[in-house]
Amino acid sequence: MMAGKTIVDANELSGAERAAVVMLALGEENGKLLWESFEEDELREITLAITKLGSVTAEVVEQLLYDFVKNLSSTGNIVGSVESARRFLKNILPDDKVATILEDIRGPAGKTMWDKLANVNERTLAGYLRHEHPQTVAVILSRIKAEHAARVLAAFPERMAEEVMNRMLTLGPVQKDVLDQIEQTLRTEFMATLNRGAEKDTFEAMAEIFNNFDRQTERRFMDTLETKNPTAAEKIKSLMFVFEDLIRLDNTDIQVLLRHLDKSVLATALKGADEKMQALFFTNMSERAAMILRDDIEIMGPVRMREVDTAQQRVVETAKRIAEEGEIYLSKTNDDEVIY
Repeated sequence: MMAGKTIVDANELSGAERAAVVMLALGEENGKLLWESFEEDELREITLAITKLGSVTAEVVEQLLYDFVKNLSSTGNIVGSVESARRFLKNILPDDKVATILEDIRGPAGKTMWDKLANVNERTLAGYLRHEHPQTVAVILSRIKAEHAARVLAAFPERMAEEVMNRMLTLGPVQKDVLDQIEQTLRTEFMATLNRGAEKDTFEAMAEIFNNFDRQTERRFMDTLETKNPTAAEKIKSLMFVFEDLIRLDNTDIQVLLRHLDKSVLATALKGADEKMQALFFTNMSERAAMILRDDIEIMGPVRMREVDTAQQRVVETAKRIAEEGEIYLSKTNDDEVIY
């Protein structure tokens, strides 16, 4: 390929050149996960293609990105991952055996579920348990080491901590089938969420890339994908975490998030949010702070949608960062099912 030539047809490009266009279009941050998956010789080949690549039209770029996503959902190539291992094992072993094997591979370290919980950050564990029934929480905390249980209790809202302690004080012997059910739920729900980064499949990797697009780019590519491959689009959307998903946070997590947010960024983000989302933040602020924020939003005047999208993305990035640090718990579901 001659540098300086404008490419108007994707068929003119070699495999390495196609990969080069996709990686350039994704950018450094969005493509980081993919760069890390290449072998050294592949990196050399793609890098060489980039240095020799000429101008490529927007239509070709869009077509190559669509082909890239489409191939992720229909490729016949063999891809090794925890998910592919799970599918293989499920054909030859019972579900509980599969869960145990994969859990031992992923960690956290520990022979039993209770040993593993001892190696989970207390704020992360507290964030998960805040969504469970107090009786279930009491059973779980009674099974882990006292010093760890103390740190988890300290991370709860005061009323919940009191409720859990009262239930722990009156907790009698727990039936084995109940304990087994709790352990299984922890394996399949909490540990799976905790170790999600270690088992990303192709759709999860693409969902993470979409999460890092600006909102306009995300909508453009998602609209294209919904038209040409609606099944893949739906699966990617189900794996993404977007601004609207913050509605699932409980009051305590919203209050923690507020402490990390720039109020001018939040005002712009809420300018384009619905009343329910605005109320979620307002009700978790002092009356005076909420009044000031409402005034800031009102006097802001018209704001470009691009500015709102950027602000909302910054709020989500902050939420994801502090969730990784164990300060809050993010969920993509509304499942409030009691497991005890």
